[in-house]
Amino acid sequence: MSDIIAFDLGASSGRAILGSLKDGRIVTEELHRFPNDPVQAGDRLHWDILRLYHEIKQGLLKAKHNGVTPLSIGIDSWAVDYGLIGRDGGLLGNPLHYRDRSSAGMMERLREELTPEEIFKATGIQFLPFNTIYQLHAAKLNQSPILDSAEHFLMIPDLLRYFLTGEMYNEFSNATTTQLYNPVKQQWDEDLLQHLGLPKSWFGEVLQPGSPAGYLQPFVQEELGLGAIAVHAVAEHDTASAVVAVPALNRSFAYLSCGTWSLLGTEISEPIITEEAQQLNFTNEGGFGGTYRLLKNIMGLWILQECRREWERAGQNYSFPELVKLAGEAPAFTAFIEPDDPVFMAPGDMPSRVRDYCRKTNQPVPDNVGALVRCILESLAFKYRYVLEMTERLSGQQFNGLHMVGGGIHNTLLCQWTANAIGKPVWAGPAEGSAIGNLAVQWIARGEFADIWEARRVIRDSFPITIYDPEQGDAWYDGYGQFLETTALG
Repeated sequence: MSDIIAFDLGASSGRAILGSLKDGRIVTEELHRFPNDPVQAGDRLHWDILRLYHEIKQGLLKAKHNGVTPLSIGIDSWAVDYGLIGRDGGLLGNPLHYRDRSSAGMMERLREELTPEEIFKATGIQFLPFNTIYQLHAAKLNQSPILDSAEHFLMIPDLLRYFLTGEMYNEFSNATTTQLYNPVKQQWDEDLLQHLGLPKSWFGEVLQPGSPAGYLQPFVQEELGLGAIAVHAVAEHDTASAVVAVPALNRSFAYLSCGTWSLLGTEISEPIITEEAQQLNFTNEGGFGGTYRLLKNIMGLWILQECRREWERAGQNYSFPELVKLAGEAPAFTAFIEPDDPVFMAPGDMPSRVRDYCRKTNQPVPDNVGALVRCILESLAFKYRYVLEMTERLSGQQFNGLHMVGGGIHNTLLCQWTANAIGKPVWAGPAEGSAIGNLAVQWIARGEFADIWEARRVIRDSFPITIYDPEQGDAWYDGYGQFLETTALG
């Protein structure tokens, strides 16, 4: 028996995926899918963490009702967000959402005390305004009362594991995203913690992906009618799990994990903490087997998702396939945006922001839904080329194509346009990359796979890969020049 469950929590939905090994291949089944909607309470934006815990238990119950007793489970999620545990072992407050406005301006304020060079040298992490370090700095400056009662710091998968097992551990891939972990010393950075006035005792033992992290505790077993199922610390940042699932043939490869966020980079054995990496604002996040993910965050399909939400509020209900069709029918290379402009970060009226950006940069303003969606998708494809070229430059590698994984590969137009933009093939698949990587780490830990490369070979044999070859080379070459000039990235 090889049945295990991956709980894969994204920024908009979560899922419980049952994985089995049959005849040398991976077979997956979606047991449970549920929304993950943030909750606005007053002027704060929170995650509904107890609802997520409830949904995890529902996934376990559905497995039981299907006659499945998993050998182990693992949880992966987005990065940077956290909860604090008090002296009595209880959660202190609902975790804030990384798009909450409370940490606005904190990156700049901390830079007045510590130089970017000092922070990057200590952590190797990309400067993003929602990083954990700035969220905690905001809580400290705002004199959040929960800090006085806190004794333990847990990130989202750590927290959910704690609810299930009663054991408190931090996990490597997620810990590195906090901008508080020193990858050279391989421990929490004491100088940064001291400067921020955060007790070192809050930050616990850091487990490598694949480490055992406890069992369902007795009252959970009793509640669900289950036994002492093992819980593993997998590669708990969902991008780290997605990279595990990249079905690469060569050890030198580039990947794009495409969803609400796009994360593009390569897998390396040692972090690249150089002046050039800092200037290009790249990040060195932990991966499986002590590797690092040299990558850059790109705003991703969030912009399109927010546009769709705004159109729905106005009574215009477009499916994503309908939006893609409209984009394909719109004129090419009419207007572009810089996807990572801060104006696109917060929730809200995204169509107006896209049009305002075009207006301010003296471009034609998209006057219909198809033109606006095309502007977003073309801009993303060109931004992928821009970051891929920087990845090659920093890593000293030349990639012969790009692996795309994640839910974004269902957008076949974006996959094809990405191939056109980079002038190289795109290999798209698997779509459920984070969940499959989560499963693979559990199987490696259980001895079902010898190592990550055997896991990747089995993944490649188990899931379809769609190849997109570049088309219309000259037009996309010229379009890239327009994009660079319009966005001032050139």
